[in-house]
Amino acid sequence: MTARIFKPAKNAMQSGTAKTRDWQLDYEPELPRQIEPLMGWTSSSDMQQQISLRFDTREEAIAYCEREGIPYQVIEPKDPARRRAAYADNFAFRRPEPWTH
Repeated sequence: MTARIFKPAKNAMQSGTAKTRDWQLDYEPELPRQIEPLMGWTSSSDMQQQISLRFDTREEAIAYCEREGIPYQVIEPKDPARRRAAYADNFAFRRPEPWTH
């Protein structure tokens, strides 16, 4: 029962960064998922996969794992590549292609 500690990524469908400031603890699956023969749905008898804990800091998540004796793996977040651009850059003369409207 290994746990992953990570910061969740930003939702790709929206520009907001809600729920990305906390650290999340998820358990690695112990048993593989099985296909249910009647309906073809995917199921699992591993109940640990349903548990997802949130912590304010990485240190709190690590302290929880050490206190409970859970082996863990910390995945460091990657900083997003942000490009500074001003609205005036849309109309600049150095624009790669001319602005037409």
